[in-house]
Amino acid sequence: MKNKILFILFTFFLLSSCVGSSSTGIFGTGVTIAMDPRTLGTQIDDSIMDKNLDAKLLATNKSYLINVRTKIIDGRIFITGKVDTAEEKLNITKIAWEIKGARSVKNDLKIKGKFNFKQSAKDLLITSQLRSALIFNKKTKAVNYNIDTYKKKIYVYGIAENSEERDEVINEAKEILDVEDVIASILLVDDLRIQKN
Repeated sequence: MKNKILFILFTFFLLSSCVGSSSTGIFGTGVTIAMDPRTLGTQIDDSIMDKNLDAKLLATNKSYLINVRTKIIDGRIFITGKVDTAEEKLNITKIAWEIKGARSVKNDLKIKGKFNFKQSAKDLLITSQLRSALIFNKKTKAVNYNIDTYKKKIYVYGIAENSEERDEVINEAKEILDVEDVIASILLVDDLRIQKN
């Protein structure tokens, strides 16, 4: 009975998250797909890989659903969040490499220290400020980037149309008050295996 309930919840989670993450953006349905420089096929492949990785992580430890975030771009896997031990970090890297189609894995998971509400609030504020800056900057397409902040370090993952856009995103991140470091994993459209025509 317990397995049946877990299966139903997991299926519901997969179905509801597919719609939410792939077809809606900050401007409405379909905008994210239309603005993404990857082909629709590549977006679907990446989405399937992401769901498979999320399912494996959830099966390993339910807390990963909240504490670990993944982003897959053109078969490249990016992981952020917090775990309790270095062994968990290594295990998550191993799980990511086992996903069919994985071309590379960048694991930026941090080992948890004592929970600090003030620090967490600051990190959330930094993330929000950068997200807003990218939305209002006409030189960047904000929907093409994932942002995560941990202990005043900003992690940015995404796809830039050109090196000028990539530089603009990094500069926006560096200008935010209290930011200590910017770790950018931004691919250029030219780096993608298959590009839109």
